[in-house]
Amino acid sequence: MRSIPGRLRVLSFVASFLPGLLFAADIVTVAVASNFAKTAAAVSAAFTQESGVPVRTSHGSTGKLYAQIINGAPFDVFLSADTDRPLLLEQAGLIVNGSRQTYATGSLVLWSQDESMRGEDCRAVLEQSAYGRLALANPGTAPYGSAAREFLIGAGLWETASACAVYGENIAQTLQFVATGNATLGFVARSQTMDPALPAGTCAWPVPVSTHAPLHQQAVVLKRASGNDGARRFADFLKTPAAKKIIREHGYQVSD
Repeated sequence: MRSIPGRLRVLSFVASFLPGLLFAADIVTVAVASNFAKTAAAVSAAFTQESGVPVRTSHGSTGKLYAQIINGAPFDVFLSADTDRPLLLEQAGLIVNGSRQTYATGSLVLWSQDESMRGEDCRAVLEQSAYGRLALANPGTAPYGSAAREFLIGAGLWETASACAVYGENIAQTLQFVATGNATLGFVARSQTMDPALPAGTCAWPVPVSTHAPLHQQAVVLKRASGNDGARRFADFLKTPAAKKIIREHGYQVSD
């Protein structure tokens, strides 16, 4: 039979790992739509500073993140760029009841960094098809790409534009296409163009929100995180004045 001191040593050894185990359980893993990645980083930093709970983010197109979630990816919170996927997750019973909420509303900008576009009217250039390549995010997986396609169809420009289109896997890659000169024009998120690290564009045109479905973005806490208090607290933090201020400063609209 093991002696009392021996058992104490074993218990002490196990106990030495408990803080790390508890800490790991409190980590919040967030799947973030690409357009919101930098904003999510700022919101996460503010949340961690206030709560002491660390946040780990992974970003990609909304459609791909949704596919990963339904296939068991270990995320706690999903910050989608649309309302469709969060609703589908709710209907499938994969989220914590009552956790679905709109955390931001985005907007599209037709944007260029091509020197030939300096001083030009981006909208007129698009109308006249006076460009080489047009970048947009994949409409099948990225809500901002879907909104761009909806605008182009409504404006009677889809047939011409689609023949010159290059598709980003997500809105981040779409911006990269335009910023590196691989596309003359591109439909990007307004929030991206407000990034101080991005050189100023040569032309920009805000796409009227009336020309496509609203880019309401919703968050959900996933069912696997039911026991993770940090995940619930992170979702609640999105509703606070501090978080809303950050989100507004990054180019989004939020409800009061």
